[in-house]
Amino acid sequence: MNIDLNENHEELRRRVREITAKYPDEYWQDLDENRKYPSEFVDELSRSGLLSVLIPKEYGGEGRSLTEATVVMEEIQANGCNGGVCHAQMYIMGTLLKHGNEEQKQRFLPKIASGELRLQVFGVTEKHTGSDTTKLRTFAKKVDGGYLVNGHKFYIGRGQYSDLMLLLARTTPIDEVEKKVDGLSTFLVDMRKEKGKSLDIRPIRTMMNHSLTEIYINDLFIPDENLVGELGRGFRYILDGMNAERLLIASECVGDAKWFINRSVEWANQRELFERPIGQNQGIQFPIARAYASMLAAEMMVKKGCAVFEAGGNCGEEANTSLLLASEASWEAANVAMQTYGGRGFDANFAIERKFRETRLYQVAPISKNLILAYLSEHVLGLPRSY
Repeated sequence: MNIDLNENHEELRRRVREITAKYPDEYWQDLDENRKYPSEFVDELSRSGLLSVLIPKEYGGEGRSLTEATVVMEEIQANGCNGGVCHAQMYIMGTLLKHGNEEQKQRFLPKIASGELRLQVFGVTEKHTGSDTTKLRTFAKKVDGGYLVNGHKFYIGRGQYSDLMLLLARTTPIDEVEKKVDGLSTFLVDMRKEKGKSLDIRPIRTMMNHSLTEIYINDLFIPDENLVGELGRGFRYILDGMNAERLLIASECVGDAKWFINRSVEWANQRELFERPIGQNQGIQFPIARAYASMLAAEMMVKKGCAVFEAGGNCGEEANTSLLLASEASWEAANVAMQTYGGRGFDANFAIERKFRETRLYQVAPISKNLILAYLSEHVLGLPRSY
């Protein structure tokens, strides 16, 4: 395992900045107020190849490393944009790349890489089961030529704006399997022809504009050729991708923290009260400096986690710790920015309050901090299982 502390991937960062510069605070504020999806932003990222950096070159992608993918997501956030509107394509990709067959890869990956298809929906979460994924109720019944699916997915991002969904459904009742993780399968669903028919997609208004939905699935037919991997092993495939997911989202949190810190420093130097810049006061300086230190620690853990992942090791400890530290660093930096800006922190014209709401999400999703702590307690420290 090797971590190159001198490699900043400036070429990738420059490509991201060339795009994010076209989408300033005002663009995101308008979307936030009107609850719109940033289609122009997502389409431009797709056309640039930045959303397909993990797709191998033979399928039209750039064939880059997870480290480079985290650089892309971090830089999007550090420039005030919202990668949460499209980040799922990065981490969903792993299931198809690792467990999909060659026909599936040839059928879907080139079109995803070109931006012709959006793979933005990860159909796992359900209202009644939450993080207890093995208890999900969506069921895929075997029929001639495929599967007939019925169920309900909840808090599903980008349901109205994606062409494809990676769906996790139970294919064997839980009381008929030896282990509760068995009997779950993954499918690729082409949503385009099913929206308004077997897929009833309804928006859910939340405190941040992440285009969350609930999806009612009624007699959805999925052909046999869209089963990803082996029948009944889908839960394991989903777990395979979770370490990459946590590192990618941790990098977004690092980017958020950098944005908040930069805005705080700019305002502290610019704003004058009592005939001096407020940044001259230790009460302003020290919280910003502490947030900066927290961000650096989280950034280093993300780099380590990616290095372990790329070396083929088990990066569960690093991935979970990265998300824990990075989400806390971004939230700390968000609170510091609010205090630094004072009343203007609540003013939508300054963008602090929008990013404040957006970064709060990562204290809860994609996984609760308590579950991260439970994982570290049991699997790293050797303490008894607590749940």
